[in-house]
Amino acid sequence: MGGILGVCTFGQGREVWRVSPFLRYGLMALRNRGSQGAAIAVFDGFTVARAEARDPEDLEEGPPGYVGVGAVASGDDSWFEVGEVVLAGDGAPEIGWRRFADEAAAALSSSDPAPALADVVGGAGGHYAFVALSRGGTLAAGRDPGGSLPLEVGSMGFDMGAVASESAALEVMGFEHAGPIRPGEVIVMDPLEVSRASADPREGSRCSFEYVYNARHDSVIDGVSVYAVRERIGELLAEEAPADADVVIGVPETSLPVAIGYSRRSGIPLALGFVSSVGRLRTAGLRTALERVAGVQLKLNVIESAVDGRDVVLVDDSVVRGTTLRNVVWNLRRKGARIVHVRVGSPPLAGGCPLRRLPPRDELISSDLSEEQIAAVVGADSVRFLSLEGLRAALGADGFCMRCWRGSA
Repeated sequence: MGGILGVCTFGQGREVWRVSPFLRYGLMALRNRGSQGAAIAVFDGFTVARAEARDPEDLEEGPPGYVGVGAVASGDDSWFEVGEVVLAGDGAPEIGWRRFADEAAAALSSSDPAPALADVVGGAGGHYAFVALSRGGTLAAGRDPGGSLPLEVGSMGFDMGAVASESAALEVMGFEHAGPIRPGEVIVMDPLEVSRASADPREGSRCSFEYVYNARHDSVIDGVSVYAVRERIGELLAEEAPADADVVIGVPETSLPVAIGYSRRSGIPLALGFVSSVGRLRTAGLRTALERVAGVQLKLNVIESAVDGRDVVLVDDSVVRGTTLRNVVWNLRRKGARIVHVRVGSPPLAGGCPLRRLPPRDELISSDLSEEQIAAVVGADSVRFLSLEGLRAALGADGFCMRCWRGSA
């Protein structure tokens, strides 16, 4: 998983703008999508300059320029400088990013770049979103024909346009969210106009895991509020998997709206159960077991007075390897929780993600084990998952990829 964005200024006098600060703030807002480095590339009218850092916050003195692109990385090599284009991608086309970048560069140098780039998107295959900066100062962006990965558009009056993986990043940069780039669509921004063209879309490829785990609560993806989906997940989870308990606690941070929905529907009071020392750390993406265990301790320090002597419903968004969940349950008991019922706001993961964003199937605790077996492994009194039908109902629309969930076709 990665986060990408681009910013373009319009009209005469756009040379006075400096987009590096916008890119820096936008990438800070996308840190939930990648924490293994950040990079920006900016055009100043003559050349394209780059800057890289371990964390977006360290890009404070970015290069001057009035159009640029940026990315936060999740470990995948999806940043390319090929000939006349700098390209940042999320996911991967079947033809590979390097060939895609070559073809995108040729399209952007043509007399009618938007349709030419749409032809590239239509023939590339795979699951991806991208932003590209030409060395002539043109910004382009697009999604695969299935719309697998999110890409949203924003504007700042008539002065600036922007695209980003999530609408929240646009708002953090000060842009008005205008809506999504549609599946198969490309958008090209130059000093005088914004043009669009589309490849033929395909159905059923939008990633459902974006709404469960990847995206920020405050983002809107393809017109659907991530927060509203997560609250609805919690309500449906309470209906499908009730529990007798004193308090509902969500695992920060993605699960908090799910816990709110569960508490509201069940009538069990909601409590703040954890304090984080590291902010939004995604432990599922850490590479070693030791890192994940240490990450849990930093991310989830239990508030003893919230759980001591109480029966707890612990709400999580998903369960990958079970490392985090096992340590959280153990820490709740260590702080005095009498009973711990785990309720998971998604179906069991079984692998098969076309984006290859999950560990191998044999590392997924829920790929073959029953709910009772998982409860025994993690030390909980019970474990229940949301049904596949419940997730579909919470999403409220068709056209989502469900291949990672057990029981999906």
